[in-house]
Amino acid sequence: MRPVYLYLIALVIFFTIDFVWLGFVAKNFYAERMGAIMRDSPKLSVAALFYAVYVIGLIYFAVWPAFNGGGWTQAALNGAFFGFFAYLTYDATSYSVVEGFDPVVAVVDTVWGTIITGFTAATTVWIGALIWEPSAS
Repeated sequence: MRPVYLYLIALVIFFTIDFVWLGFVAKNFYAERMGAIMRDSPKLSVAALFYAVYVIGLIYFAVWPAFNGGGWTQAALNGAFFGFFAYLTYDATSYSVVEGFDPVVAVVDTVWGTIITGFTAATTVWIGALIWEPSAS
């Protein structure tokens, strides 16, 4: 049951930070650089699916292994790598096939994905360790 709770912790952390980033901090950045290729409003069902599935991957590849022995620093590193490769896949593919996809957006978004994913993984493991003994699964 612990992986489910860790998933919920990570989901709340990731979604909350990404909501602030996309909705407030970088909203104008994306709108100005993506212009006509950006929707007026996101497809919320697709966004919800992304968050749900992405955080499963984060738990599998970074949080759960680190929670069971590597600690929050391993979670940060593995999470950052997971985020880097996932976001780079999206951004590099979009830049190569979508007319008008800005290369600066691709770089900034990849960096953002690396940071938020590493931070979410580390924070999830840290919070989990406060709640439970990490080695007792």
